[in-house]
Amino acid sequence: MAIGIRSLCTLNCGTSLQDNGMTRQRDIPQEAYEFRFIKAQGPGGQHVNKTNSAVELRVAVAKLGLPAFAERQIREQQRNRISSQGVLIIQAEQHRSQQRNRDAALDRLQDMILRAMIRPKKRIATRPSNAQKKRRADNKKRRGELKASRRRPDF
Repeated sequence: MAIGIRSLCTLNCGTSLQDNGMTRQRDIPQEAYEFRFIKAQGPGGQHVNKTNSAVELRVAVAKLGLPAFAERQIREQQRNRISSQGVLIIQAEQHRSQQRNRDAALDRLQDMILRAMIRPKKRIATRPSNAQKKRRADNKKRRGELKASRRRPDF
């Protein structure tokens, strides 16, 4: 069973947010992630010491059902957050509420997946023109002459 974001986790995926005028929806399978709740750090007084309001979202990248290029991208972009078992770990503790931290973690996961779905542009190899080569050589020559003029003269 998959669940949706805002209620939990539906993602807009594609090379751009609009794909042929239609927004594509992608559901994250429920077996692909789990939440763990831990005590948050920082201000909050007695409340922060008593409740597990921080959220750790653990996502099995292989179970997300992403295209191969997107899975490679997410593994490359988030390599410091992925464990040796292939689990992406996202921590959220900005808010005092557990539900708001859960939503923040899911929003960050959504952003990561959207960034991974964008294919990088291929670089087209180019060569400098003859005029550019000549300008570069002239500039180097001029610069060398300027530096040579600063030297102590030979007697």
